[in-house]
Amino acid sequence: MMLIISRQHELTFFFLLFHLLLFFANQVSSQGNGFVYTKGRGIYSSNGEKILLKGINLGNWLLPEGYMFKFKNANSPRLIEKVFNELIGPEETKAFFKTFRDNYITKEDIEFIKKAGFNSIRVPFNSRLFAEESFPDYFIPTGFEMLDRVISWCEEFGIYVILDMHGAPCGQTGDNIDDSWGYPFLFESPECQKLTINIWGKIAERYKEKNIVAGYDLLNEPIAHYFDASKLNPLLEPLYKKIVKTIREVDSNHIIFLGGAQWNTNFSVFGPPFDSNLVYTFHKYWCDTTQEVIQEYIDFREKYNVPIWMGESGENTNEWINSFRQLLGRNKIGWCFWPYKKLDAASCVASINKTSEFDSIIVYADKPRTTFQEIRGARTSEEIIKKALHDYLENMKFRNCVINKEYLKSLGLE
Repeated sequence: MMLIISRQHELTFFFLLFHLLLFFANQVSSQGNGFVYTKGRGIYSSNGEKILLKGINLGNWLLPEGYMFKFKNANSPRLIEKVFNELIGPEETKAFFKTFRDNYITKEDIEFIKKAGFNSIRVPFNSRLFAEESFPDYFIPTGFEMLDRVISWCEEFGIYVILDMHGAPCGQTGDNIDDSWGYPFLFESPECQKLTINIWGKIAERYKEKNIVAGYDLLNEPIAHYFDASKLNPLLEPLYKKIVKTIREVDSNHIIFLGGAQWNTNFSVFGPPFDSNLVYTFHKYWCDTTQEVIQEYIDFREKYNVPIWMGESGENTNEWINSFRQLLGRNKIGWCFWPYKKLDAASCVASINKTSEFDSIIVYADKPRTTFQEIRGARTSEEIIKKALHDYLENMKFRNCVINKEYLKSLGLE
C-alpha cells in the first residue's frame, strides 16, 4: 500500500520536527555551560545539582514604594519624587535619590544576605532607570550601572540574581507598585510594548555571559484584579512571547520567569510552555497557609512538567511566614520573600531606624496639597528637612540597620 502524504502534512511534519530539534538544542545549550537551567519540574545548578531557590527581594531600592517610607498617599516613585521636589527642589531631589541608591543596597548587604543563608536575590527595578516613555530611543545608564554593581557583588559571594521588571513602560499592573498612571496602559500601547521589549533586549545582551544571573522575571504582578480581565488577560502571554523572542536572539542561556495575571496569582492565562527554559512564578500574601492555597500551581507544574517558584510573599507575622515557608518546602517550591530592608519594621530582614525629624517628612507627605498655597503652608523648617533626610540616608546603611533575627528564624535561617 502506498502512503501518500499531502504537501500540507509534509510541511506540518517538518515544522514540528524543527521546533522539536530547537527545543532539545536549547536544553543542551543551557546545561553544562555554567548557567542555572530548568529540566522537567526542577531548577538545576551548572553542575547538574537540583537547587531550591531561597531568596529575598531587594524591594524599594530601584523602585521606591511609599509605604516603605511610611507615606500613605505618596505611594509610587513619581509621587514620592513629587514630595521631595516640593521639599528640597529638583536638583537636591536628584542628589538625594542618587545617594539613596548608593546607600540602600551595598556590598555589605549582599555579603550579609549570603551569610544569613539565602542563595538568591530578586532585584525589582523601574524601567525608568533605563529609558523613559517620552524618549524611548535614549537609554539611561543609571539602571545598568546599578545592576552591574549588584551582580558583581553577587558574583563575589556566590548568590544567584533574578532581575525583575517591577515597573514596565506605561505600567503593567495599574497601581502604585509599577509607577504607572493607575491603569495597565502597557497592554494597549504598541510603543510601550516596543520599549519594554527593547529594554529586555538590552539587559539580555549585557548580561548574557553572567552565569550568576539565574534569569529574568519579565513583568511583576501584571493586570490588577480591578481591571477588565476578559479584555486584558489574553494580551499577557502574547507579550511574553514577544519579549522572550527578543531575549533569545541574544541570550539562549538564562531562565525566563513568567508571572500570572492578577498580581501573579492567575495561571489560567498560560498555554503550553513556549520555551524550553521557563519557570512560572506566583505571589501570595495574606492568605491561609494550607495546601489548598497553592494546589492550583502544583497542578500546573504537574500538567506541564515545568518548575514553579514563589516570587513574593511576606508582610505578615513571623508565625505566618514560618508556616507558609514550611508549606512551600513540603511541596519542593523555591521562594523569595519580601522585603529585605524597610523603615522601622519587624517584617523584613533589616530595619532602618526612623528619627523624629523624619516624622515631619511623613506628616508633610500625607497632608493634602492641591494648591501651591497648601504646598507652601505644609512645609516644615529647612533645618528639620535637611536633618531628616541626612539621617535617613545614613541609617539605611547596613552597619546602621537593625537585623530582625526572629524574621530570619521564621525563614529557617540563622
